[in-house]
Amino acid sequence: MPFTKVFARTVGSLCLTVWLLGAFVPPAAAQARAGIEGRLVSVDWLKQNLSRDDVLVLDASPEPAHRKQHIPGAVVADLLTFGLREVPIAQMESRLRGWGLSPGQQVVIVDPGGTYMATKLFWDMLHAGVPAGDLFILDGGMAKWLAAGGVVTSQATPPRKPGTVQLSARVQDVRVRLPEFLAATVDPRQNVMLEALEPEYFYGGAAFFSRGGHVPNATLMPADDFYNADKTFKSAQEIQRMLDHLGIKPEQQVLTYCGGGGAAAVPFFALKFLLNYPQVKLFQESQLGWLQDGRDLPMWTYAAPHLTRDTAWLKAWASPMLKTFGMSHVTAVDVRPADSFKLGHVPLAVNVPLQHLADPTQSPDRLAALLGAAGLDPTHEAVVFSEGGLNEGAALAFLMLERVGQHKVSIHLDSLDRWVDQGQVVARRSATTAAPQAKSLPYAAQPRAELMLSGAASAQGVFPTVYVASGAELPARQPQGPVIHVPYSQLLNADATPKAAKDIWAVLAKAGVPRYARIVLVADTLGEAAVNYVVFRLMGFADVKVWAPW
Repeated sequence: MPFTKVFARTVGSLCLTVWLLGAFVPPAAAQARAGIEGRLVSVDWLKQNLSRDDVLVLDASPEPAHRKQHIPGAVVADLLTFGLREVPIAQMESRLRGWGLSPGQQVVIVDPGGTYMATKLFWDMLHAGVPAGDLFILDGGMAKWLAAGGVVTSQATPPRKPGTVQLSARVQDVRVRLPEFLAATVDPRQNVMLEALEPEYFYGGAAFFSRGGHVPNATLMPADDFYNADKTFKSAQEIQRMLDHLGIKPEQQVLTYCGGGGAAAVPFFALKFLLNYPQVKLFQESQLGWLQDGRDLPMWTYAAPHLTRDTAWLKAWASPMLKTFGMSHVTAVDVRPADSFKLGHVPLAVNVPLQHLADPTQSPDRLAALLGAAGLDPTHEAVVFSEGGLNEGAALAFLMLERVGQHKVSIHLDSLDRWVDQGQVVARRSATTAAPQAKSLPYAAQPRAELMLSGAASAQGVFPTVYVASGAELPARQPQGPVIHVPYSQLLNADATPKAAKDIWAVLAKAGVPRYARIVLVADTLGEAAVNYVVFRLMGFADVKVWAPW
């Protein structure tokens, strides 16, 4: 066959292959090329499609901002028309028809950019029964539109022809109500209560209503975390990194909330429509509904308040009566010297002097043998009892018990004197009385070696590592990497108890401690680093380690 014919046939085959590949591009990829990614449309896409009859632009910005400037043809869609109340479906249908909504239209929702307004209107319409496939958000909002040279006008949009949309019933699987939300707070393994407010609210430094703080077992992930500097949404990959860092998994049910149901729409939209998490619901009443409930539902300020205990709690849950009937799963672990222990201690406490816990080079199996011989049940909550407060010894014991694999560990903040002042019984042994033989228990170590790092090479996480110097002075031996100095004394009160969560957050924020980072605590002594380890855990930091290079 002549060369020219072979060449022509080859070129023809290649052209056919390219055409076939183009014809069978997956719909998602084709949409992304056209400026649509999931439920987001780009500024370029809207510029090219703004004049189409089947594209309806709804401006969720505050009405004064809309009057000042808006995208030509955009209809002002007042987000707060109905406030927080849920109106009858017929009333919602009338409102949407007034905006000009008809079946089959592509609705593009616009807001100033980087706010919750577009996502909240998206959720409102979705909840009302508008198909998700008809709803889109302009990525970056007006901020991105203006930055890209998009045309704006201050002239009022002429009234649109009334729409013909018909709503039959609300979509209930995108909303969680108080009974289900309350039940979810006691099962954080299966459920994530995702708070979309800023840290100042989460830690109780600010409050919309009667009390500050957050619902029990909530996870902090502010709405602002989901946006880039240009007001566009972060990529699905970047959002997934943040979720991985916080331990939020697709198999969990994610319930988003905030103060009044607005900011919660941002993580709802991102997780459900950018990452396709299957179980995402919004708690519309949010803190308002929680605090208005007549049962006076609790609010936490620390992320993990159960890491510290007081006398009343320990007296109740480690009482001899409950232990007699096998109903207590709490054991006080007194880490004071043996001589101090025999002069007075909490009834039924076990004595593990700190010197047996303090050696970081001790093997987990050796430590487990010591704990079992002392009578500590590895399935119990071990409440560290020391001289009182969050001191270096108590913190070091906490760290080592977690490292060996104790089921649950906390610190008793009251001293023995405080225990006595509150009228509690003290067990004593006279000088002539032989020490009772501790009941030895089997204790198999389940080491968590990752809690203590021996070098920078092992300090890798989902996000970059930030070292926090925890002693009064910078340590003599410093790691290679950014070091922030936060002496643990700045985080404690004069009596060595942790400061209020809002005050701790103020110190950490001023020092520049990031919420998305692997936090590695360094100090000249392990006890100094251990105190900050407990405080950072108390505040809910997701990835905290201690550097022990010796």
